[in-house]
Amino acid sequence: MSVWFITGASRGFGLEIAREALNRGHLVAATARRTVGIGDLLPDTGDRLLTLDLDVTDEAQAKRTVDAAVEHFGQIDVVVNNAGQGLLGAVEEASDQAVRAAFDVNVFGALNIQRAVLPHLRNQRSGHIVNISSVAGVVGIPGWGLYNATKFAMEGFSEAMSHELAPSCRPFG
Repeated sequence: MSVWFITGASRGFGLEIAREALNRGHLVAATARRTVGIGDLLPDTGDRLLTLDLDVTDEAQAKRTVDAAVEHFGQIDVVVNNAGQGLLGAVEEASDQAVRAAFDVNVFGALNIQRAVLPHLRNQRSGHIVNISSVAGVVGIPGWGLYNATKFAMEGFSEAMSHELAPSCRPFG
């Protein structure tokens, strides 16, 4: 039995990943900006499901939420960075505000969660981080260029982090 920490768990892939993990007997900390109703969508889970409100763009809240999940379950084994924000429109048409909002969730939000959880995983000397990306992270798609940019960024830091966390890699510093 593993403890899963899932962002963006109120619908879509996040909800389905939470459902499957619970169906397989795992414990789940399901997070979303608003978790009201998640328990109704995942019935009969008892104390195996912990729902926590989380805005991934708030670094302090990310740390508090990860710490609350660890306090509740004793550890986190699998982190699923699923929270995301789409952005449809030509590169030249997207407003600065819309672009920053997409980067805040898709890039900086995932980084906030990773920074919050990595100390726990290092202490445990185990764990997995799954960053949910997209084909948009490897192929530029007309109309989705700035969303592509957020997913390309995620692909890049995920690949680098996999090497940084490899057992054969010595930490910097």
